[in-house]
Amino acid sequence: MQPSPFLGELVGTMILIVLGNGVVSNVVLKGTKGNSGGWIVITAGWGFAVMIGVFTANVFGSAAAHLNPAVTIGFAVLKNDYSLLASFIPAQLIGAFLGAVFVWLQYLPHWKATSDPGAKLACFATDPAIRKTGANFLSEFLATIMLIVGIVAIGYADSSNPEKGGIPPGVAPYLVGLLVWSIGLSLGGTTGYAINPVRDLGPRIAHAILPIDNKGSSDWGYGWIPVLAPLLGAAVAGFLMRMIAL
Repeated sequence: MQPSPFLGELVGTMILIVLGNGVVSNVVLKGTKGNSGGWIVITAGWGFAVMIGVFTANVFGSAAAHLNPAVTIGFAVLKNDYSLLASFIPAQLIGAFLGAVFVWLQYLPHWKATSDPGAKLACFATDPAIRKTGANFLSEFLATIMLIVGIVAIGYADSSNPEKGGIPPGVAPYLVGLLVWSIGLSLGGTTGYAINPVRDLGPRIAHAILPIDNKGSSDWGYGWIPVLAPLLGAAVAGFLMRMIAL
């Protein structure tokens, strides 16, 4: 199989979910070595997951390494080029679903050992700390704006723009990982900072169909928020950066 942008987005997103949802599982499932590790562990793990996911996507053929339909939408609006949507978003969704299946397999004995259905769902998808539809939507919307603005700013200060910072080649994925870590620490406490539609949707589908003991509801009544709010936030961020910054 030859490297390609589709394959890169698929495998990179899969690795993102394996490591991201993997750290959540390590913290919330009973009997793990990392049980009760806390929010710092989860946010750090997600930041590292993004970094490794980007590097992996590059190796498998996606130089863009979006791993996130919100990023794809944000850059499409920014550049007024929508050609990547039809290939990137399906690849990202497939990768996210497969990553969730790997997490399920990795922690196989721990699903039965964990009695709380909410903890099991948290290993796959996000949920709000306080369930208020408008506030939850706004949280995901604003956090995604921060994500897109931050990624564009990092790209703007790359080695081709030395007067803007001159980031050496290969450093950007580390900075994007730090950006996601920062968003999780600062803004993630309200909804779990999906900021990525497939990060939530793919694993939520996996939760719905996998044979998990006492798994409870997949909470589809909330599931539209971490899909729609990041997409709208990304579109707004892309438009603002196009009109104001670039």
